[in-house]
Amino acid sequence: MVFYFVLKKTNRANIQKKKNMYEQTTILSIFFTALNSKHRLEIRLFICFLISKLKEVFEFMNTLRDNDLDLVRRYVILGSRRLSNYWWATVLFLGASGFLLTGVSSYLGYNILPFIKSGEISFLPQGLVMSFYGILGVLLSFYLWLTILWDVGGGFNEFNKKDGKIRVFRWGFPGKSRCIDVSYSISDVEAIRVELKQGVNPERTIFLRVKGKREIPLTQIGQPLTLEEIEKRAAELAKFLKVSVEGL
Repeated sequence: MVFYFVLKKTNRANIQKKKNMYEQTTILSIFFTALNSKHRLEIRLFICFLISKLKEVFEFMNTLRDNDLDLVRRYVILGSRRLSNYWWATVLFLGASGFLLTGVSSYLGYNILPFIKSGEISFLPQGLVMSFYGILGVLLSFYLWLTILWDVGGGFNEFNKKDGKIRVFRWGFPGKSRCIDVSYSISDVEAIRVELKQGVNPERTIFLRVKGKREIPLTQIGQPLTLEEIEKRAAELAKFLKVSVEGL
């Protein structure tokens, strides 16, 4: 009897709760329906007003971006963090490690690596020579990884008509020359010069010629640009700085 009474009381409470929720939902739906029917035109006008203002903001932002592009140019220079350097550093480390472990295995008399048969290699002279080349290769791979970590040669060239300055920034090795940051006045620029050298190791470099100072290289080292890219970049810079192009 007690269980039946408690269950009945619980059912009544649930029914009352659902009834209250239904009444609240009905009241809210009636309110919003009345609101929409009464102020539908005002709401539409407000939404249109918001959309028009958002369009104006986006157009203003695009205008600012275009103006900045006309006044400021920045070209990122790729340094040691090139895909080829990652490839050679990895391959060199794996190959040199194999040579070094083979030499050590021939000295110890057992195989450090399961796929190397050190018993067929005598330590003198083969094992010693392989250990020597392995140590050199590992050191060279560490050097490559450090240059990648420090991003040696990387940086940017910035041409800023707002400030009337040209900024050349490069990362170097740790020490006094870790950060190379020089600035020149745009009014001191005399010309843009292009130097093309054909051969086994072709060189294609864009130089900035400044009054009373040496020519400043603007292109990256180690991975020359194509002729089309060089011509396009030089013409673009000359047009932006309003100077002549030499060497083409």
